[in-house]
Amino acid sequence: MTVFEGNFHGDIAGLRLAIVVGRFNDLVTGKLLAGCQDALKRHGIDIDPHGTQVDYFWVPGAFELPMVARQAALSNRYNAVICLGAVIRGSTPHFDYVAAEAAKGIAAVSFQTGVPVVFGVLTTDTMQQSLERAGIKSNLGWSYGMNALEMASLMGQMQQNLVTPAPTTPVLPINASDRV
Repeated sequence: MTVFEGNFHGDIAGLRLAIVVGRFNDLVTGKLLAGCQDALKRHGIDIDPHGTQVDYFWVPGAFELPMVARQAALSNRYNAVICLGAVIRGSTPHFDYVAAEAAKGIAAVSFQTGVPVVFGVLTTDTMQQSLERAGIKSNLGWSYGMNALEMASLMGQMQQNLVTPAPTTPVLPINASDRV
């Protein structure tokens, strides 16, 4: 049997990544993005938005991340998509709806497209907890960047060595004109 495992030594020059960032709670998401960029840069990725390896997509908030991540994944331009956001609990149930739908939507994008999509959405009770996870104690943005590199590498190995069966569930149409 063969062991497949993502690594960080492969053909980094050929990787293309999309980073989708929610502007809501931008104090936090900006720090997550900086940590993610640091990890990518230290592993040989050109993070320049005018370069050839990383494209950046800004959306209003975490709820909008899955839609743009899906469009990016369906473009066949990217080896991985990284979604960065922050949902901080308030005094209403809004947090529960946004956090749950963002998580479900991002997972669905990966399943529907076969492109690794990293769930880099902090779901915390307080701003302090978010800031601790985005740079005061550690920066999870770094981990999200590393997850994307590892998964892009793993999926590349699998595509080269395995025959992938056709999806069992149809991919939803992109445009209204594509609907049956």
